[in-house]
Amino acid sequence: MDAQKRAQNERKFESWEELPGGGRRYWFDVKGRAGWSARYVKAVDGSETTVKFYQEVYDGNGQLREIHHKYPMDLGHQQVTGNEP
Repeated sequence: MDAQKRAQNERKFESWEELPGGGRRYWFDVKGRAGWSARYVKAVDGSETTVKFYQEVYDGNGQLREIHHKYPMDLGHQQVTGNEP
């Protein structure tokens, strides 16, 4: 585990949770001007290497509307229909 990288992630992201296998999921929220908000999520493995990074977009009612997978491959914004697991 890279202690320096973990400390950097803890400073940059306001929240995190432990994952099975020693990894973590970090996130922080950003409020938009029109009432919408975004959550940036970073998942790392046990050595603090990034395995996934994505953005969740919520409407003014707190309903998840879009997910934008950015890493390991940028898939662009994907609409959420409510049928996702």
